[in-house]
Amino acid sequence: MKLNYINKIKANISIFSTKKTTNILEGTYKSVYKGKSMNFENLREYVINDDIKDIDWKSSARTGTLLVKQFISEKKHNIMLLMDTGAKMDADTDMHESKKEIALYTAGTIGYLAIKNSDYIGMIYSKENGIQYEPFRYNLYNLEQYLENYDKYAFSGGTNINDICEYIYKNINKRMIIFIITDLAGLDSIESKKLKQLSQIHDVLIININDNYMFGHDIYDIHDNDYIPEMLLKDKKLNNIENEIRSELLKKNKNKLKKNNISMTSISSIKDINSQIIGLLEEHRYASSK
Repeated sequence: MKLNYINKIKANISIFSTKKTTNILEGTYKSVYKGKSMNFENLREYVINDDIKDIDWKSSARTGTLLVKQFISEKKHNIMLLMDTGAKMDADTDMHESKKEIALYTAGTIGYLAIKNSDYIGMIYSKENGIQYEPFRYNLYNLEQYLENYDKYAFSGGTNINDICEYIYKNINKRMIIFIITDLAGLDSIESKKLKQLSQIHDVLIININDNYMFGHDIYDIHDNDYIPEMLLKDKKLNNIENEIRSELLKKNKNKLKKNNISMTSISSIKDINSQIIGLLEEHRYASSK
């Protein structure tokens, strides 16, 4: 099998790495589980900024020195890519790039880093006849196949993304880092209760792929299979209404995520994927350490 998707993703990471520290993506990824799924290694002296919850009070009292427990990460993580599907993911972003392409590149980048870190990668999405669950594997050929399948089968309708969250909660009995790759409409469709259920067991991170705006030139409506009339695209009143609706929807969903201690980033262009993933992982690590 040719690694067509993987080779493009490796090239994109390589371009990014010339601007940043060579292994910054891998280094950031490895620290995602801080405070969770860690194994006790030994004791060491307390230093400023250590989490007071890690202090071993019994050992400290016995030795007369303030000691903290030092942890190491589990060797294997299960990384689940929960992918949004349907016609809306065939649309463009506000940077006029394909949402589907960005979803593929984003999933591929996370998957590539996971496998390079000797972790397992799985994928789940809906297609016409139900939910497709690609089991956890640990090589690039499996990841390539998962990306191909998503590209080929996942855009003919199917299950609501909230139902996929329910499926994971009821059927997959593994501790996971779940990356939900969706758009604002998809995020809005996920019930707060469902996010709470998942985040109590797993690490959950959201990647929002921005939608195009109904303002400008040559905007195609994927639902009506036609271009939106120019007179509507130039209507500033309609543009202001659209901006207000999006702003309120984004605020509502950010509050939903904050309540469940879930981090989110937004992506509009392939060139932004690497930096946005780094920012998301850093934000999640900081939130997990609180």
